[in-house]
Amino acid sequence: MTLNKVDFDFVRALVHKRAAIVLEEEKDYLVESRLSSLARREGFASVADLLVQLRANRGQYLSQKVVQAMTTNETSFFRDLHPFEALRKQILPELIGRRSAMRRLHIWCGAASTGQEPYSIAMLLREYFAELSSWELRIIATDLSPDVLAQAQEGRYSQLEINRGLPASFLIKYFTRQGTQWRLKDEILRMVELRQLNLIESWPALPMMDLVLMRNVLIYFDLDTKKMILSRVRKLLQPDGYLFLGAAETTLNIDDHFERAELERSGCYRLRAHEAAKF
Repeated sequence: MTLNKVDFDFVRALVHKRAAIVLEEEKDYLVESRLSSLARREGFASVADLLVQLRANRGQYLSQKVVQAMTTNETSFFRDLHPFEALRKQILPELIGRRSAMRRLHIWCGAASTGQEPYSIAMLLREYFAELSSWELRIIATDLSPDVLAQAQEGRYSQLEINRGLPASFLIKYFTRQGTQWRLKDEILRMVELRQLNLIESWPALPMMDLVLMRNVLIYFDLDTKKMILSRVRKLLQPDGYLFLGAAETTLNIDDHFERAELERSGCYRLRAHEAAKF
């Protein structure tokens, strides 16, 4: 049964209020599809029954599940490749050179999903930058959904997930086979701190960051929410730090304190010179 407009608008309002995600009018099919799966998992006979309970329920559990269902968790190891090449060849060597005296590097993945992005960063650092083994190195990975963070904590991935972007040499070196799945070795799992964080709510205390990855997140938000998030990121970013956005995202006409770094197809940004000089 097609989702009626009243129910669709109710879900749209809930998801926008809780996560600032904008669901366009033509996304009704997506809402129905995802809520149908959620209804089955939660034991409801239909989406309509789920929404009746959602409206009546004053608790957080079901509304949280609906928001999570409507959150896109598309991810893969070394996704889009070009940003990781930029990190390996230019960004990380530059940052490591600048931080050689303090021997400290802080990285934040702001939409970690099931962990492929932060673990890709961890493997990249372990593979190519052995000197960091004696540094204070923190990779903080956050996400709205506790369910996907629980999967990330396990560090187990299907063959299909492994096939999407992971180099064979990394599979051999950093994973062990467990039945039909592959599990990251503890040396990589221990490098990443996983935390739940809703980007539109108050943020917990975070250290100043040398590198922030907020890739393929802003595309789901309205303009005011994008401005708010970029403003907060700017206050956390070291003056010479870098921000990575997705290929379809930009700071242009949203936050003029940033400028695009000259790195081909990487979606990399930094603070403008006059902004960095204020620190």
